[in-house]
Amino acid sequence: MTGRHRWRLLARAAVGTVAAMIVSSCGTSTSAPEPGPTASASAGAPGAVPLVVYSSQGHDAPVTKAFTAATGIPVNLTDDSTGPLLTKVAAEKNNPQWGVLWADGDTAFAALDQQGQLLPYTSPTPLTAAGQALVPADHSYVPASTTVMAALIYNSAKATKVPTSYQDLLGPDYQDKVGMNDPSQSGPTFPFIAGLMNQLGGQSGGVAAGEDYLHKLKDNGLHVFPTNGDTLHALETGQISYGLIQSSAASGEVTTAPRSAAFDPKIVYLPQSTLLPAVIGIDKAASTTVQDEAKKFVEFVLSPAGQQAMQAGDPTGDSLYWPIVPGVNPLPALPPFPSSYQKIDPYFWGPLEGEINTFFDTTIK
Repeated sequence: MTGRHRWRLLARAAVGTVAAMIVSSCGTSTSAPEPGPTASASAGAPGAVPLVVYSSQGHDAPVTKAFTAATGIPVNLTDDSTGPLLTKVAAEKNNPQWGVLWADGDTAFAALDQQGQLLPYTSPTPLTAAGQALVPADHSYVPASTTVMAALIYNSAKATKVPTSYQDLLGPDYQDKVGMNDPSQSGPTFPFIAGLMNQLGGQSGGVAAGEDYLHKLKDNGLHVFPTNGDTLHALETGQISYGLIQSSAASGEVTTAPRSAAFDPKIVYLPQSTLLPAVIGIDKAASTTVQDEAKKFVEFVLSPAGQQAMQAGDPTGDSLYWPIVPGVNPLPALPPFPSSYQKIDPYFWGPLEGEINTFFDTTIK
């Protein structure tokens, strides 16, 4: 990835805060939501109005252009990092200006669903087993692709061991050599931590076992950096030998980083990897015309033409996802999809994001 779309930088810090804002604002308004965008029809499909798309995807501009070319439906794209987009959505709660929201991670979408802002839509497009696992029971949003958290990227020129489990990272071979991102600043990191807690304690056991693991990881010399870019810089400069980051960022590093006798990055996936989907939501308050256009957008994204545009749009960044549409192959730079993965329940873990991030910031980093 390059520029803003490569690492999302500090803007994703707002994700946890905004998710909490969305949940806490549920039911507090006494005003009925007004319809979303109702711009006059412009050149294109008869009766079409511009579809307003809020997106944090690095390949969104090529996809929306291809959608307009295929359907005649004009698109007004607001492209930004996840945190600012969720802030914008929260600010517009009583008068949404978006028709489609497309972003990584489903915890914020679960909050929007609980607030009644998403239009349920069941796509007729078949999905892979991993894709089906990401579809919410009420069909309030649609998964479009997935990455995982975390990929363990390591410098094979320096690393003396390759771990096979998260427990391995607590051993002496990894002391002072492991780095990860701060969940308060890196959007994809909270799902990783929630996935660890889900794996170690489950919904019945809660956060205690995961907190204990993170305490042990800290005692073994864990380094915490703000975002993917900072963790990768530490890997490149030898401050760490192992980094736990989003799979697309790790694959982008392996694809683009110059090799040398001192640096040769490789990736391994520890069981279990947590699915981190890119999902699409439709504004429930939008006009019928906009909702119909949004449904067509969902189907285009899931179509062969849409997937082709996604994969061509950011080939060293966000295009490094695993397709969840049968028959679509990932880009060659991606390793095989992890054989051991889990899908966390965003409706359970999402409301715990503020609590977990506070624990991490005050106790671990």
